[in-house]
Amino acid sequence: MDFQLLIQMVIVALGATFLYTLIGFIPGTDETAVLMPITLAVVLSGVHPIVVLTFFIAAIVSLNLMNAMPTLVVGLPGGVLSTPMIGHSMTLKKEGLTHQNIKKSAVGALIGVLVSVPISLLVANLIAPYAEVIKSYSGWLFVVGAIFLSLMSKAKSLSLFMILPLALLFQSLRTLYWDLNIVPADKNITTSFFLGITVGPLLVNLLSFLIRSTREAAEKDEMAETWIPVIDGKRETMNPFKIAAKEETIPAAIVAFFSTFIFVLSPVGIIILFGELVGKREKDPVKRASTSIVTMSALAQSTYLSGIIICVVALGIPLSPAAIGPGGALFTAPPVLTLEANIHHALSMGEFTLAIFLGALIAISLAYFLAIRYATRITALVLTKVPHEAILGLFIALVLLLSYMDAGLLNVFGVMLIGFVAGSLNRLGMNYGIQFMTLYAAPFIISWFA
Repeated sequence: MDFQLLIQMVIVALGATFLYTLIGFIPGTDETAVLMPITLAVVLSGVHPIVVLTFFIAAIVSLNLMNAMPTLVVGLPGGVLSTPMIGHSMTLKKEGLTHQNIKKSAVGALIGVLVSVPISLLVANLIAPYAEVIKSYSGWLFVVGAIFLSLMSKAKSLSLFMILPLALLFQSLRTLYWDLNIVPADKNITTSFFLGITVGPLLVNLLSFLIRSTREAAEKDEMAETWIPVIDGKRETMNPFKIAAKEETIPAAIVAFFSTFIFVLSPVGIIILFGELVGKREKDPVKRASTSIVTMSALAQSTYLSGIIICVVALGIPLSPAAIGPGGALFTAPPVLTLEANIHHALSMGEFTLAIFLGALIAISLAYFLAIRYATRITALVLTKVPHEAILGLFIALVLLLSYMDAGLLNVFGVMLIGFVAGSLNRLGMNYGIQFMTLYAAPFIISWFA
């Protein structure tokens, strides 16, 4: 391999780790919202596909670990995947075990990465010979996926009922653009619609402030207060086998292993299901919380990594919530990448392996160190010095820019419509995974009525 290309891979892995370490400490930064736009920008910059994949793997690993830190330190959800940890982290915080909480989460993330990366590559190699058969049924797989995720959600009936109307919205906008010659008939708008779903809940919140009564109800006369525990700076062991007991690490490794094989399911659903299942074995509330934190942190890594790796390496189309959501730009980023010619088609198995291992190892090594040594200090810095509104405003601006690039000014309003509808449905219980599956299944679903 070209030495300069290897240097680029190392640089982007370090850059992704640094960037998403800071972003991960900001409460409320949804994984899809912060991964998809920046990854898309990296793809469109024209760098080599192996560099893009290295960046993305490093970004996933660092973000999924650091997103847990606001939850573990102050009880604020960093991202969707860290939400199931809130109750357990508060249990440990009340006992004065915040630092132990952080360290065990880091150990869980380390286990998740070390288990899922090689197993995911193995699974990808095993199913690669059947990739064309699997892809020929992709339409049905997306529909079945949307139905399955609906049945796993809290709002089952609503989610099932809204699959068809939502598919109609997506396909109607595409047809409108084709009829008005805004985009060529062979171009299928997906990326900007995807981003509309991603920023939907945030967009609904912002638009609600245009209503005077809502705006006045949200006004506060006092500053919000958050207590951040002070932890002494003495150096402690970083050996994961001394930080977490075998009773915690072995179950975490087992569920991380099995979660790799069910990569098509919702990561949040898997985290809640297996995390609580493992924790229930412990009678003591503190031990239960500690075990659950290790397990959930491992699952946050394994579910996302397996969903990305298997789809990129073996299939070339997004068939998992992780690939459809945060990893969408690896598959469709016109004009650089399309479903017919994306990173799957650009790299060899050796290049896949190198990019995935290099990105994952650099990210987990640095993130593991930073989480154990500096988590509370970085949390305090981010909460007091980094304006949350500025970060969210940046992502919305990027979404609007990419919407304009996709299909002009009309698409900006089209994406706003999608965002409003998707965000409203999200509030009612129809989660991202179902909406993403519906987006990809929309052409197939509407074809039934032709």
